[in-house]
Amino acid sequence: MALLFLCDGEDADVWSAALRAEIDDLDIRVWPVGVGDPHDIDVALTWQPPRGVLASFPNLKAILSLGAGVEHILRDPELPPGVPVVRLIDPGLKSGMVEFVTMEVLAHHRRVSEYRAQQAAGEWRLLRQTLSRDRRVGILGMGHLGTACGEVLGRFGFPVAGWSRSEKDIPGIESFSGEDGLFALLERTDVLVCLLPLTPETEDILDATTLGALPPGAALINAARGMHVVDDDLINLLDSRHLSGATLDVYREEPLPPHHPFWTHPKIVMYPHAAAWTLPESASPVIADNIRRTRTGQKCIGQVDTRRGY
Repeated sequence: MALLFLCDGEDADVWSAALRAEIDDLDIRVWPVGVGDPHDIDVALTWQPPRGVLASFPNLKAILSLGAGVEHILRDPELPPGVPVVRLIDPGLKSGMVEFVTMEVLAHHRRVSEYRAQQAAGEWRLLRQTLSRDRRVGILGMGHLGTACGEVLGRFGFPVAGWSRSEKDIPGIESFSGEDGLFALLERTDVLVCLLPLTPETEDILDATTLGALPPGAALINAARGMHVVDDDLINLLDSRHLSGATLDVYREEPLPPHHPFWTHPKIVMYPHAAAWTLPESASPVIADNIRRTRTGQKCIGQVDTRRGY
């Protein structure tokens, strides 16, 4: 039995050392040059696998994502049927996302971009402050990451609400679900945080209609996937002053093309998909546990419903 490391651009040596620190006799094969006999592979650890590659391993028992998302796996039309697909539930990735979302909610709350613009213009002017209890935060996607972010933001005093496919019961967080619930959440939200999985149902969910349902002066933080946002609609709502600003960590095309209007828009703060990294020191114990679970016939932690996409 062998683990296939199918992650182009990732440091295979670093990951191999970290995983062998958890399972000392782990046989790791690195795609494409070190695979050996494809019949040996029983688990694949992957990020953005090329189309059809996973189907070439006949004894595959689990496909583990090297990140929280799995759409990069599920979009393969040749994905081997019946093989469990597993998202990464990593404490380091969670803490990174909580830090990022909290930082950006606070930045919008305290009007940091406006102060930086005033500094650049040599302008000394106080901007009105708002109490945290009067700044309503809405989170789209109340899974592992959304719940963690909501709990921390609640401790800052922000009224937090979350929207998900089905209603949740999370102490201190108001729950919304379904299409009607989506617009009810948007109408009461001053800072909207998108942490949704990318599925056919959520693609383009942040368009002129949904973003336009936010109160005037609201802000957007997207740390999920770029395909959630209709770029032109976001720009139009910023230019019309319906939205006060946006923080974007993800984009429809990455790296973002050099002439894309996001680069120079004065109300957009950009990050290069840097909100939360998958780090070997925190993720390897989780991955190793799922390798053991696969080989002992147990269900993996983070196994997704491939029909739903999460």
